[in-house]
Amino acid sequence: MLTKGQKINDRYEIIKTIGEGGMANVYLAEDTILERKVAIKVLRGDLSNDEKFIRRFKREALSVSNLSHPNIVEVYDVGEEDGNYYIVMEYIEGKTLKQLLQKRGALTLTEVIDIMSQLTDGLAHAHEAYIIHRDIKPQNIMIEDNGRIKITDFGIAMALNSTQLTQTNSVMGSVHYLPPEQANGKGSTVKSDIYSLGILMYELLTGSVPFKGDTAVEIALKHMKEKIPSVRKQNPTIPQSVENIILKATAKNPKNRYDTVREMYNDLQTALERDNEKRLVYEYPENDLEETKVIAPIPKEPKKPVVDKPLDKEEDTDNDDSILKEKDEKNKLPIILAGILLVFLIVLAVVYLLISNHDVKEVKVPDVTGLTLEEAIKKVEKQGLKYTTKDEENADIEEGKVIRTEPKAGSTKTKGSTITIVESSGKEYLLLEDYTGKNYYEIKAKLELKGIKVEMKTKEVENTSDYKDKEEQIIDQEPKFDKEKETKLYANDSVILYIPEVDVYPDMVKEKWTLSKVQDFAKENNLTLDITYKETTDVEENIVLSQGRDPGDPIYNGYTLKITISKKPEDKTEPTDSLMPKDDKKDKKTE
Repeated sequence: MLTKGQKINDRYEIIKTIGEGGMANVYLAEDTILERKVAIKVLRGDLSNDEKFIRRFKREALSVSNLSHPNIVEVYDVGEEDGNYYIVMEYIEGKTLKQLLQKRGALTLTEVIDIMSQLTDGLAHAHEAYIIHRDIKPQNIMIEDNGRIKITDFGIAMALNSTQLTQTNSVMGSVHYLPPEQANGKGSTVKSDIYSLGILMYELLTGSVPFKGDTAVEIALKHMKEKIPSVRKQNPTIPQSVENIILKATAKNPKNRYDTVREMYNDLQTALERDNEKRLVYEYPENDLEETKVIAPIPKEPKKPVVDKPLDKEEDTDNDDSILKEKDEKNKLPIILAGILLVFLIVLAVVYLLISNHDVKEVKVPDVTGLTLEEAIKKVEKQGLKYTTKDEENADIEEGKVIRTEPKAGSTKTKGSTITIVESSGKEYLLLEDYTGKNYYEIKAKLELKGIKVEMKTKEVENTSDYKDKEEQIIDQEPKFDKEKETKLYANDSVILYIPEVDVYPDMVKEKWTLSKVQDFAKENNLTLDITYKETTDVEENIVLSQGRDPGDPIYNGYTLKITISKKPEDKTEPTDSLMPKDDKKDKKTE
């Protein structure tokens, strides 16, 4: 971990930690040369000696550094210093799309079209550079204060022409947005990103993801098997043309999806103009997820061509016959000798088998079920059998005990032959780790993938400002982690993860807060007030008209709160000379 004030490359001064992931930590830093705030992603120290991770980290850096688009976070610098591999990126001030959804729920149709248009435009640029994101989700999308969308964290992005570094059976990305083919353990393509975009669009329009479940496995199965619910059933005002975009993007069979993100972008641009569009019907069967493989026929061995060589009329045909006969006899001799040798070898083999099998005994495989491995081995060896072992998960038989033998007990085997003893590894489990300081949603997905139940609870913290942009960080857990004690977690076990309890801003406008109430609130939460007054006749004086922090935003000590306070309009009526009678004025004008 880097500390405040530490410099990287004698240029980037660390300010604070703003994020921690499974692969890297992210810091807010000051670029002392260009005098600007930057975000620095640094490979975790415990992974810096792992060549696999280093290659993956470098791949991410190189991939993203080649991208230049207003809707993709910009990469400024890439390097290594004292074993710290780092990427210097644009620092985005704003909220994640996840935070916006948590606050507002479903967005308006025009907002969704705008957000999706920016996303597809940016992602199309990445795809055209042969880069797949592979982890499209609201947490990886930032919204700047001006409404611009930024795609972040190409942490598991993969160049289309590069070798995948992840294990074949591992599934990366968040399960709520996981394409069926990726959940099935197959490789990712541009169409995998398109599927995730479709799920995200569904969530933006409805306020929730289409597939839910108690475990990550259950959700992944729904992605593979269940039809996506209709957004129009939840909101009939959504045009069919918009729902068709979701249907096409989230088709189970990749053949039915958009071929490119650019096609999806073009559909979004005209979606609100296409009236009376019929509901999409898929061209290919949705259950036909396997590509048809054409196996080329095995070519037959070509026959040697028969060439008829004409005889020379002047040649002596009788001489030719005698020569051919002589050659034929010579060719038969090796064949005869080979045949004799073969017969001799067969006889020897038969004699050997008869001699070797004279004392061979057949024995029965003993029943060693439920015994320890050591006990089973002794019993097997006593029967004159050899053995190999293998582990197998079994919830009913205790770890270290024998499940069965292969072949099964009672089978007849020749003495001295080998059988397999199958040992129970017990129920599948996950070793409890220290989750504090890590992202709640990442750990939740990891645990749920193993069938472990996860509960979120909040816990008070002394200084909420320490947790700015880290409200999803785990600060405590149950059960507690003990270095000296190995704690195993099994399916259906429960884990409680605590995140910081952060107070949020009230709706001062709706509740008609007075200036004095705001001042008391600011003093209580160590806030600096930036007050602007606005003249109005609609509300009484000294009432909050607007607030700089949205209701529901977390309160962090030491920050500035901008507010607008009502003020009575000034009296702009021109004064009149009451000492001068009206008639006198007229007389003066006459004069």
